Amino acid sequence: MGAQLRAVRARIRAVKSIAKITRAQELIASSRIVRAQQRTRAAEPYARELTLAVEAVVSRSTNVTHPMITEPQSMKRAAVLILTSDGGFCGAFNANTLREASRLRQRNTDDGVVTLNYVAGRKGIGWHRFRELPLEAEWSGFSAQPTYAAAERIASALLDAFELDTADGGVDEIYLVSTEFVSMLTQRPAVRRLLPMQIEEKEGERPGGALPSYEFEPSPDVVLDALLPQYVASRIYYAMLEAAASELAARRRAMKAATDNANDLIDRLTREANNARQAEITQEISEIVGGANALAETNAGSE
Repeated sequence: MGAQLRAVRARIRAVKSIAKITRAQELIASSRIVRAQQRTRAAEPYARELTLAVEAVVSRSTNVTHPMITEPQSMKRAAVLILTSDGGFCGAFNANTLREASRLRQRNTDDGVVTLNYVAGRKGIGWHRFRELPLEAEWSGFSAQPTYAAAERIASALLDAFELDTADGGVDEIYLVSTEFVSMLTQRPAVRRLLPMQIEEKEGERPGGALPSYEFEPSPDVVLDALLPQYVASRIYYAMLEAAASELAARRRAMKAATDNANDLIDRLTREANNARQAEITQEISEIVGGANALAETNAGSE
């Protein structure tokens, strides 16, 4: 009985140590998520205005044939950028993103399109290597605190592949798979096509007002050559900021659930230890009483 009690107490100490770690992870994520949300909101106006500028250039020109906004006649190869985290303890954050990327890859395969994987984040890199899926390029070390310089490096690699002919190893499309931050409780994986850029013509008044009237020179194609690389980098940077905020929110939620489960387990193990201790005490009392009775009977017999 004593060995059982020692084992339960050792398990209680181990679970308490785990609960301290998960509680610390929850507090760290809670303290960082506000800053991550502020960075996302600060980057949103630039990304929005840059998108409006590109749309305005395209809409004001009737004969734009730039490859970044022109649909190819046939899709043969597609680049997929997958944004995952460098660290763990964030629940299903990475699993949901990688599952969405797998669906996109399967859809491309069904359509006869070859998928080239570009992955950011150690978790996504490890996932692809474990399954022996080829990686065209990989980046890591900045998922928690993304920088615009990192987004520019990723955009440069993708644009280099987009500018090449498919016969020379280039791609016809660029997709982005990341996690959108909806709220502290909701983060959803999303697939967006970055290039060729899709501009929807809508009737009636635009929600943000009419497109601004720009004067540009020397030609729309030259202007787009300068704008679209910045557009791609800004879209990737904004997605990285959203993914960072989503990662922290998912980690906070996962660590809170782990802490609650650890506390419940500690309560259950404590009751089990109390029961074992009571049983041990009862057994000791029974042995003492039994020994006293036996001694009394022996003394009575001798008299």
